[in-house]
Amino acid sequence: MLELGAHMSIAGGHERAIERAAAFEMVACQIFTKNANQWNAKPIEPALAERFRERWAESAVRSLVAHDSYLINLASPDDALREKSRLAFRDELDRCDLLGVPFLVSHPGAHMGDGVEIGLARVAEGINRTHAERPDGATTILLETTAGQGTALGRSFEELAGIIDRVDEKGRVGVCFDTCHAFAAGYDLRDEGGYAETMAAFESTIGLDRLRVFHLNDSKKGLGSRVDRHAPIGDGELGLDPFAFVLNDPRFAGLPGILETPKGDDGEEDRRNLATLHGLVRAPALVAGA
Repeated sequence: MLELGAHMSIAGGHERAIERAAAFEMVACQIFTKNANQWNAKPIEPALAERFRERWAESAVRSLVAHDSYLINLASPDDALREKSRLAFRDELDRCDLLGVPFLVSHPGAHMGDGVEIGLARVAEGINRTHAERPDGATTILLETTAGQGTALGRSFEELAGIIDRVDEKGRVGVCFDTCHAFAAGYDLRDEGGYAETMAAFESTIGLDRLRVFHLNDSKKGLGSRVDRHAPIGDGELGLDPFAFVLNDPRFAGLPGILETPKGDDGEEDRRNLATLHGLVRAPALVAGA
């Protein structure tokens, strides 16, 4: 099964996210390395990064993922904004390396009316320039499947493949599969046939070896709505079956499965959603497509 956890706050220090995850007995965790709604951030002091690494090593958290800023748009038609985004993106990768976080999840961006192909090329160019400037960078970029709101890129596997195909160092990029986003983009995961068809399409277009992380979110909106609205597990349009398919698919055993479902300050919603997911784990013989 997947390594289950949730996105956790770094309020009070990066290590607090690890402590919060451990308090809920999570074995996976996602963080922001900085405020996701601001461009600038105070540099991470080496001593604080070391403390984060120590807390992580002492905990039961095995899988760690970061998500970059929502402001970044590597596909922007505005040259100045695109370069500002790229520099912020590079900084996110630098911060991940300092903390030892192996994966950085990133929304591909939005073409803002210039067209999909131009947008995909711009994203890949930004990644290539960033890779060239960080030849020894250890963190892998994970392009996230999106709902496709507005001109957002990444709503189809073909669009993600279009970026990866243009990346020179393909071993440094992978994919994060968001269940809510994929469903809202038009991939029907609600029955065994639809799930199998979706994963077969991913395999033939991108390759399952590039799928490194799952975001486990139900959807408030319907199939193909292209609206990104997360719901608690089993309370949305997806229902429970898609999560059972993913959790019990032996091809994905050991990958991080991260909740990004709505929650309050006490995190009890995470506890309930994790309990729901654990309750869906079943015998291998019952796994769809096994």
